[in-house]
Amino acid sequence: MKVGIFLPNWVGDVVMATPTLRALRKRFGQDATLIGIMKPFVTDVLAGTPWLNEMWVYDDQAADPTISWRAVVRRMYRAKFDIVVLLVNSFRPALMAWLARARERVGYVRYRRGLLLTLKHDPPRLHGKWLPYPTLDYYLHLAYLLGAHAESPKMELAVTQKDELAVDKVWKNLGLRSDGRVATFNSSGAFGAAKLWPDEYFAELARRIVTELEYDILILCGPQERVRAANIARLSESPRVFTLAEQHPSIGLSKACVRRSQLLVTTDSGPRHFAAAFDVPVISLFGPTHISWSDTHYDKEIHLQIPLDCGPCQQRTCPLGHHRCMRDLSVERVYQAVGKALTGTTG
Repeated sequence: MKVGIFLPNWVGDVVMATPTLRALRKRFGQDATLIGIMKPFVTDVLAGTPWLNEMWVYDDQAADPTISWRAVVRRMYRAKFDIVVLLVNSFRPALMAWLARARERVGYVRYRRGLLLTLKHDPPRLHGKWLPYPTLDYYLHLAYLLGAHAESPKMELAVTQKDELAVDKVWKNLGLRSDGRVATFNSSGAFGAAKLWPDEYFAELARRIVTELEYDILILCGPQERVRAANIARLSESPRVFTLAEQHPSIGLSKACVRRSQLLVTTDSGPRHFAAAFDVPVISLFGPTHISWSDTHYDKEIHLQIPLDCGPCQQRTCPLGHHRCMRDLSVERVYQAVGKALTGTTG
């Protein structure tokens, strides 16, 4: 049995797909070959996990001809897949599976691709509109369509030896506490500016956690987020607030930092799900997005969101220009949630 799985294109969605990967491995057994097909930048999310035999990368607009979508179709055709599972909703992966002559092509009927699928699932809708529904469960239903048994929603990730060595180096270089009293911040939001909590709010929160709770703060960042992370540390005016801005940031390093920390405070972006995967308490700050879309059934997560008549609008930038959904979420409210999370009394 050879099973191809098109993984999602977002870091957080890949983490939410891990229960589905686990369910598919149980369904088809250790003798089956499971091949993940994904964008290059998400391979590090799954590094070290046990479910996939191989990871193939593709890029619709790749300069490298060996990973163009046409090259991957040819590779799929030669591999002779019995089943291809589409965890992405877009048209092209369904077309790729059809062109590769996969015997079974499993996915949701969206973006006019229904005729390309052999096993189809309709997403929940009401009066023609998509209903907010947990992405994690959305993926699992495709595994159930293939006969998988009910699976725990527990997300899982791994940290490689390389990641461990990198985080050891970061702790040493920055002089982070060795007694475990370190909290991490994730201030990013690739979706758009509407998801971002103001830098000055993060800075004030960091200062309060350092001075009142006696924790160090480590601000995570990717290569494109260094400036923002450094700005938050500068605004905090605290020598115990550190960032990865001058290190060598990567997905693997961020995973290892979250796993080693006691708490993650985060916007609704990919690294938020690292905490649940490593059983670390997390406070998630929601603005324009429905909590239901990314609910992971994790009992150590506190969701914070301001109810407004204009939201959640699901827009990348505030269409009204005031960004109240994040600006009205006060530092005090988040700080109180931090206290609850660190004492184990989440609510």
